[in-house]
Amino acid sequence: MPHYTDGFLVPLPKKNVAAYRAMSKKASKIWKGYGALDYKECVGDDLNHSMGVPFTRLLKLKPGETVVFAWIVYKSRAHRDQVNKKIMADPRIAKMMEGKKHPFDVKRMVYGGFRVIVEI
Repeated sequence: MPHYTDGFLVPLPKKNVAAYRAMSKKASKIWKGYGALDYKECVGDDLNHSMGVPFTRLLKLKPGETVVFAWIVYKSRAHRDQVNKKIMADPRIAKMMEGKKHPFDVKRMVYGGFRVIVEI
């Protein structure tokens, strides 16, 4: 049975990669603890291409920024909804979000849920 995936693109100042990584490591443990099957966060390394629309242009990156490409895999959309409901009620996530300056601009993050159509 195909899985369900949440996907993210996050413009990130290069100077904040270490802080973002630390935050993501904590978040990944919480998501996996609630049943996410896989959790990946990847930082841009080879982004300047002429094929298609480069991530740099799509996200209107500013000088000194890179892209985080991330995804979380679930059993199904219903499973994703159950996990995310628990995540949003988890005090560890609330603590991560309260009153701190985030290492990225949340308003520029791109997010969506995807039905997996090919899985090998």
